[in-house]
Amino acid sequence: MLRVFCFGTLGITVEDLYLIDPDPELGGHERGVRVELRLLDPRPWRGSGTASQPIIVDRAVWRADFLESVAGGPGSKDRMHHHPAMADNEPGRRVFDTDLTADPMGWLQDQLDDVAPLLAEAGVDPGAHRPSAAAVSEASPDLVGTVATVLNAVREGVLATAPKKTADTGRA
Repeated sequence: MLRVFCFGTLGITVEDLYLIDPDPELGGHERGVRVELRLLDPRPWRGSGTASQPIIVDRAVWRADFLESVAGGPGSKDRMHHHPAMADNEPGRRVFDTDLTADPMGWLQDQLDDVAPLLAEAGVDPGAHRPSAAAVSEASPDLVGTVATVLNAVREGVLATAPKKTADTGRA
């Protein structure tokens, strides 16, 4: 399930996911939680003053993957990484960080407390998003709490479960 939090011009997405052998160098399936910092694409007002407006959660500029190998099991933290400076929604290579694996939620809190460096590293002017970045910082405890709750549900086997194989092909 995808969860979307909107803060003016910035969005944070939180998604549980199950990846089928995503990196042949590492081997094996992974499951966990993906968090992305995204830019919201504002649209011109449409309709009456009380009409609902479209919300376009657009370009991802940073990603953190709180993943664990299925073989390693819940709590292994063996595939946790991030992708700084995403370009054109592409994550680039995985960056593993000992601070991230030592304290995943503390590390995430540090990142969300000040997203300006994440924006700058992705080539986005942080000044254009100052009020939205402040709102992300203010909401960061709630955001981290959501990620922790989703990760716990993944570890309990409630979320990010293995896809069902289809009878005719035997493939997921």
